[in-house]
Amino acid sequence: MNRTLIWSLICVLSLASAAWVQDKKASGGTEKAIAGLEQQWLQSQKTNNADLVAPLLADKFVNTASDGKVTDKAKSLADAKATKYESVDYQNMKVTAFGDAAIATGYFVGKGTDPSGKPLDVHERFTDTWVKMPDGKWQCVASHQSPVKM
Repeated sequence: MNRTLIWSLICVLSLASAAWVQDKKASGGTEKAIAGLEQQWLQSQKTNNADLVAPLLADKFVNTASDGKVTDKAKSLADAKATKYESVDYQNMKVTAFGDAAIATGYFVGKGTDPSGKPLDVHERFTDTWVKMPDGKWQCVASHQSPVKM
């Protein structure tokens, strides 16, 4: 191989490696950002303050609850305001980024009362779908919960 070809290959490989590292750094930043937003959501439940979660939900947000009911942003926020948690926690939360989208999965445990005042003892797996909006902010566009049988 001639020297020019070798240097060309080294340059191409160096650029490809730098791009790969940059992509990994960006992805890691996204995953940390979404994990932080999920923690803000959890804080809204811990403090029974739906105003903390409202800006995290997209206008066209769709929730599929563990009972199969589908609600929009307004109904989801109304339910959040009417639900009173005594304790909540996330376990085994994982965030995976896909460019301008990310998926957060985990295990949710909560105790309290539902909107009708009935006792809650929640054990659910959740999947939240996040999208980076045109203004650069991340918002959750869909959430799904599945009950975990104890």
